[in-house]
Amino acid sequence: MGGSIDDDLKEAIEERHDAPEDAPSARQRPRTASRPKRNLGLLAALAGVAVLVGALLFASFEGAAVYAKTVDQLVDSRDKLVGRAVRVEGMLVHGSLVKRDQPCEYRFKLAKNGATIDVRYPQCVVPDTFRDRPDAQVGVTVEGKLVADGSFEATQIMAKCPSKYEEQAGSKAPVGMGEPSR
Repeated sequence: MGGSIDDDLKEAIEERHDAPEDAPSARQRPRTASRPKRNLGLLAALAGVAVLVGALLFASFEGAAVYAKTVDQLVDSRDKLVGRAVRVEGMLVHGSLVKRDQPCEYRFKLAKNGATIDVRYPQCVVPDTFRDRPDAQVGVTVEGKLVADGSFEATQIMAKCPSKYEEQAGSKAPVGMGEPSR
């Protein structure tokens, strides 16, 4: 090879045509046995990663489960739920709401279907709707954990707005208004 690029190209083409047809070219190399093994190894590695990711997701969600119960359901399944995260729904028992300043905490009772539970909320700030109103029932949902002594340690309080109207003598009247005028 020595002349111009055109001459070199022409010579390479002629050499290629002169090669026997049964000889494999650079493009037509025979497949070796190592290629399927490499594919199986890659597949096994991907499967291992998928199993690992699935196990991590499962483990991370396991402790995040929050059981939602009413007060009576919580009292009935007390033994199974001690120490677990629970959301409990009930009605505030009138006259049970007490606030202590040092240390700051609220204590009250929730009731539903004849069952009652004592609740302790060790924080100073509660929702505006969380008030003991003698003229209305206050629905309360608390999140926290059931303590071994049977009381409930709340980490969050959600109070429902008392109904604006309640039934009185077959007709609706605003809460606290007594008998409707006729």
